[in-house]
Amino acid sequence: MLARAASERADRVARAKVLLAVADGAHFTDAAHLAGRRSGAGVAKLVVRFNRRGLAALDSRHGGGPPVQYGPAERERILREFRRPPDRERDGTATWSLTTLQRALQRAPDGLPKVSTWTILQTLWEAGYTWQQSRTWCPTGTARRTRKAGTVTVIDPDATPKKS
Repeated sequence: MLARAASERADRVARAKVLLAVADGAHFTDAAHLAGRRSGAGVAKLVVRFNRRGLAALDSRHGGGPPVQYGPAERERILREFRRPPDRERDGTATWSLTTLQRALQRAPDGLPKVSTWTILQTLWEAGYTWQQSRTWCPTGTARRTRKAGTVTVIDPDATPKKS
């Protein structure tokens, strides 16, 4: 049950508590106070959103600022370009940096002409990559270890829980 989950995000738990209280017949103001909120109007908006979207109403939405320009398709395009090994002559590099990846994406015919290095960085972080001291990008939770039989890649199965 989401309203009692200790491992769930606090905002999702609060929204679930509000919706359960309203479903049990509580007034919007009482439901808000029960979940530690102040506004009955906010509860009313949540109920409307729940009636339209179902359980997706528990998820956080865009929190202001400029609208999101790059959705899942564009982020996948960034990752596809990142996973492609760079060509020294065409891309001018042997390993991707944010700037060289940005230039490659801007020049590509199906690329993203206005993509920023910040968007690329956020996309790589969300995909589980980190910038290493060796000036390379590595997937989070993997390490290369030298063994008698040679170099092996070790994967940490708890990397995702540790990250969040």
